[in-house]
Amino acid sequence: MENNLVIVESPAKAKTIKKFLGNDFIVKSSYGHIRDIEKKNLGIDIEHGFAPDYVIPDDKKKVVTELKDAASKVKTVWLASDEDREGEAISWHLSEVLKLKKSNTKRIVFHEITKEAITNAIANPRDIDQNLVNAQQARRILDRLVGFKLSPLLWKKIKPALSAGRVQSVAVRLIVEREREITEFNSKSEYKVYGLFDIDGNSIKAELNKKFKTYNEAKKFVESCNGKDFQVKDVSKKPGKKSPAPPFTTSTLQQEAGRKLGFSVSQTMRYAQNLYENGFITYMRTDSVNLSSLAINTIKANVISNYGDEYLHVRQYQTKSKGAQEAHEAIRPTFVENATIEATKQEQRLYDLIRKRAIASQMADAKVEKTIVTIGNSSESYYFQATGETVIFDGFLKLYIESTDDESTDDTTSTLPNIIIGTKAEPTKFEAIERFDQPPARYTEASLVKKMEELGIGRPSTYAPTISTIQQREYVVKESKPAKKRTIKTITLSKGKIKESTTTENYGAESNKLFPTSTGIVVTDYLTAHFNDVLDYNFTAQIEEKFDDIAMGKLKWGDMIKSFYKSFDKEVDSSLKEKETSKWERNIGNDPKTGAPIIIKIGKYGPYASIETGDKPMYASLRKNQNIESITLEEVLDLFKLPRDLGEYDGDSATVMIGRFGPYIKNNGKFYALSKTDDPYSITIERAIEIIEAKKEQMKNALCRTFDEEPEMQILKGKFGPYISYQKKNYKIPKNFNPEEITLEQCRSIIESALEKKKK
Repeated sequence: MENNLVIVESPAKAKTIKKFLGNDFIVKSSYGHIRDIEKKNLGIDIEHGFAPDYVIPDDKKKVVTELKDAASKVKTVWLASDEDREGEAISWHLSEVLKLKKSNTKRIVFHEITKEAITNAIANPRDIDQNLVNAQQARRILDRLVGFKLSPLLWKKIKPALSAGRVQSVAVRLIVEREREITEFNSKSEYKVYGLFDIDGNSIKAELNKKFKTYNEAKKFVESCNGKDFQVKDVSKKPGKKSPAPPFTTSTLQQEAGRKLGFSVSQTMRYAQNLYENGFITYMRTDSVNLSSLAINTIKANVISNYGDEYLHVRQYQTKSKGAQEAHEAIRPTFVENATIEATKQEQRLYDLIRKRAIASQMADAKVEKTIVTIGNSSESYYFQATGETVIFDGFLKLYIESTDDESTDDTTSTLPNIIIGTKAEPTKFEAIERFDQPPARYTEASLVKKMEELGIGRPSTYAPTISTIQQREYVVKESKPAKKRTIKTITLSKGKIKESTTTENYGAESNKLFPTSTGIVVTDYLTAHFNDVLDYNFTAQIEEKFDDIAMGKLKWGDMIKSFYKSFDKEVDSSLKEKETSKWERNIGNDPKTGAPIIIKIGKYGPYASIETGDKPMYASLRKNQNIESITLEEVLDLFKLPRDLGEYDGDSATVMIGRFGPYIKNNGKFYALSKTDDPYSITIERAIEIIEAKKEQMKNALCRTFDEEPEMQILKGKFGPYISYQKKNYKIPKNFNPEEITLEQCRSIIESALEKKKK
């Protein structure tokens, strides 16, 4: 009989650990948390110290039974969940639910799944750290209190089925505020002047040190350059260096994987989790940039072997992130020498990124020489400047170059030849180009993580779920938008002739950017107005710091929750007692046909426009990609072009409309949904007939049986098997009934039973 039971969170982790343990060990998975706060009610006893009411979910009861049975048959139980607060809480819940005795229960932690790490962990067990457990409990309880108290307010004040979250709502606020900055941004243009000079046979592009606000000023200057002599006034060379970035933390990995590999934050964490559980990288939830001495020595040997001594520069980075948690290592490969691994293509790409970043962190600085060439005219105060950069020694750049979020480019920086002061600079062309200033950039998932980290909002374990949640709740959408075109003016002087022209340029292209939805905007405005503390960036960061204090044993979790709840509960009561005020509305203009005002509102099924014509107002839902704040009057008027009569088919008109579930065609009293690629505003009668015929064919094939005595009762074939369709509602047929032989009375009995169950 085995003497030891090791419990981890996932089957993949269990499989990897089992390889390093002998036959005396069995390894089982808890499949994450085995219990949680009860969901039907608040699940927190506010009157008795905010005690949580923990329950075992139905889908975990079988796992708990199996673990109890396994634990009863061994001498020692080893709790080997992850080494962060969430992992500590999982171990504590296992200990409580399985009723483990302290005398034969040991807690082990490791930040990589290797034989050495597992062996070392077993040789150095510890007790469950109750401070870490309390920090996790405090977060869970506080988040439940906020969500449970605020969500009903949103149902009452805005629309049903909304929800609020402590960190999620703050993240949405960031996106809403950025969107408003962009909306309010007034783009202005100015003219940059470039000169193209021939210097000793080399063509050098340089930019004027002055910008012009108007077209006439720019034109006047370009004209003044005609026939002028230019020469090199100054050449400055400055040595510089570029240092490698530290190895990855959770945040920087999410950012770089987004920029370099195009991964979403949740994808990055999923692939990293698989790499960790299969023993390829260290623990992926960390805000530490520290590397162990063993890792540094391994990387050191790798650099010397592959690049030589001159490429080595050993560094020990210090963690500077706000509110850094447990002293984990940075994310690195468990075995640096493994350049490739057996994994999926996406996991291999992420592993390669992690490995190169870790190795580069211990490589020499790149040595560069920055050259600035100044070109001028002896009689003028203005000058042109060209900047160049030459890499003298590539250092870490030989292996890895970090990406940035900066979308701007400098078109006068290049590698410059050796140029001597006083050399004649023969102008070949001068060009003044209209340039527009750029609005603030919308957040990507990666740049939102960066901003949240800067503000101290959330921690490594919360970034990915926060960003996933705000998209799932449809407060935020991730979209790409094509570039728009605009006209720019250009003035060119070449060979003594001035040429004025206009060209078009693309601008405003968006790739996987985060946009607030109409609902996200309204919810943010309401919460900011009534619960400013909950949505305040500094307050949210202070809450995170208090969780850190609890984790270090400096603060009691009950006191922290009590302090927060006292003022929060008053704000909730105050908001509930408020007299019902009018819902969010925006007057966008007047209907050209009736002169009636057009109002944008938020309804049960989302944002819509209403033409207020008195007793019979007209309504139209906004499209999914339309925003209540940025939509124009012209776009709203387009919405009222529906319903559209497309023509006649099968003796009746075919009309396209938009309903609760999207656009559809109505014909002969029946409804046919449009596909995602069909535009209700441009669809033709020919396409409508295709959709109707295809649906009829589908229904014909789906029909199993009908009943003469009850024409509305039908047995149909569905995606998940046969079912009863009656009066536009569907009912599942129990397995003990044969759909081919079921009687009308049996169908009625099934329907009655289903309705009675729903009523209860």
